[in-house]
Amino acid sequence: MQSLSARQTAGEAASTSRAPAARSVAPARRTSVTCSASSNSNKEVTLLDYGAGNVRSVRNAIKKLGYTIRDVESAADLASASKLVFPGVGSFGQAMTILTKKGLVQPLKDYIHSGKPFLGICLGLQLLFEGSEESGGCEGLGLVPGAVTQFDTALGLPVPHIGWNNLAPARGSALLDGVGDKRVYYVHSYRATPSPANKDWVLATTSYGGEFVAAVNKGQVSAVQFHPEKSGATGLDILQGFLEPEAAVAARKAAAAHATAASAASAAHAAHSPRGLAKRVIACLDVRSNDQGDLVVTKGDQYDVREKGDAREVRNLGKPVDLAARYFEEGADEVAFLNITGFRDCVMEDAPMLEVLRRASERVFVPLTVGGGIKALTDSSGRSFSAVEVAAEYFRSGADKVSIGSDAVDAAQAYYARGAKADGSTAIEQISAVYGKQAVVISIDPRRVYVADPAAVPHATVKTARPGPAGEQYCWWQCTVKGGREGRDLGAVELARAVEALGAGEILLNCIDNDGAGKGFDLELVDAVSRAVTIPVIASSGAGCPEHFSEVFRATGAAAALAAGIFHRREVGIEDVKKHLAAENIPARL
Repeated sequence: MQSLSARQTAGEAASTSRAPAARSVAPARRTSVTCSASSNSNKEVTLLDYGAGNVRSVRNAIKKLGYTIRDVESAADLASASKLVFPGVGSFGQAMTILTKKGLVQPLKDYIHSGKPFLGICLGLQLLFEGSEESGGCEGLGLVPGAVTQFDTALGLPVPHIGWNNLAPARGSALLDGVGDKRVYYVHSYRATPSPANKDWVLATTSYGGEFVAAVNKGQVSAVQFHPEKSGATGLDILQGFLEPEAAVAARKAAAAHATAASAASAAHAAHSPRGLAKRVIACLDVRSNDQGDLVVTKGDQYDVREKGDAREVRNLGKPVDLAARYFEEGADEVAFLNITGFRDCVMEDAPMLEVLRRASERVFVPLTVGGGIKALTDSSGRSFSAVEVAAEYFRSGADKVSIGSDAVDAAQAYYARGAKADGSTAIEQISAVYGKQAVVISIDPRRVYVADPAAVPHATVKTARPGPAGEQYCWWQCTVKGGREGRDLGAVELARAVEALGAGEILLNCIDNDGAGKGFDLELVDAVSRAVTIPVIASSGAGCPEHFSEVFRATGAAAALAAGIFHRREVGIEDVKKHLAAENIPARL
């Protein structure tokens, strides 16, 4: 871990300089800044980035609001800062270890006590408390009374708490005044709880199996458990509330006074949606190089991404950065990039995909997931990189989560071969230990297998409402690797249980049989897997209309649903899906 931290703190510039120029990536459009941006010293923010995750989006959000950024290189930088943002990423213990080794713990406390503006984000809030039971128990900075504890999985709620949930302000503040109870984006397994001892600190709470602390404030010290840089326009508004309190409050009042009929209608739809953790709607982009060497978003039925006919060219549905930006503007709760082209095997020189992430994070202020080639590797020059170092390259480029596919099948089979024991050797374990389980998504690509007798196979089976070709009444789902081309003697349910035990925080559940069919998700598969684990499950493959989304949310424990082709081809709009969910009384972010 020590060598990793040293490599990470070398900074984004070093990782960028190793990569050759990108090919045919859509240029980023500069969008207008919502606040005034005069050139003076008050337009500088100091960022405490200790090198343990993706803070590129925080940087981009601050820059979008018209500010420059100065990084903390030493304790002296903390002492001279005028505004400090601390986006904590990773595990509680690792963060405190790095801060201690860098000699920043006391200087950070001194800054917070100085009366100058401070904003902690996610782990940056938790570290203000006295301690956490994460990392086997660890002391925090001790500024806020109370301890950080894990969510109770016995309540039947998926953990980590991932997604968009409502704010409940406890009192007024420039940070949140005018924001109301809008949903913001969370991703965490541990939380602080309100108590009489910290009552004067608690600014807002959120409910998930009980109330937890969503934001704290005392004087110039503020911190939030959610990610404002990933909370869309609402999150940018909250960041502005920290950077320019008076201007932000005035802007919110002016916006409310001049609300258009369209915004009023949107607010009415939002009010109709039930409170609580929203069901997420995710747009997925399969990215690969075409025959001309350009990066394109593609989609195919049964994993065939080439057009029909003699030419057989790679199907081109648009440029990845432009499409991702479009989906953000249309209301996607998350965007996932799946890198399905060959150069993913050399991620350290994977300039095109890394550049996609860098540019997308300038325009997309919701979570970004990237999958493809997240594993230990040796490049053509003989240099070896651990899975953590490969993941770090993606995180530094703008990814919030990494998705592991075929390698997870190998990891699960090895796990069972050891007698269902983890040994720390897998990419899942190593990445989650550094970045937290919420940063690791496992992509499962199964196909349905029918059996006449459940006792005939060692896999978890279900009695199906869709009998097999010979009238078989039972089925299981065989896991595949290499893009569905190779099957393994491992069921989807067993794989899900194994990766949860190894430290995965979320499952992206595809279905080869339903992919591209537009007839709906495989409800039996999604139900079986979501019942087998306590981590969130994303349903994928088969969506053809808004009703398919409400169907999977009502019939299964899915926390999110993903689609690709119907969004790319504009057959279904993301807003249409959201409005349909609200009309069906299913929590949705509008």
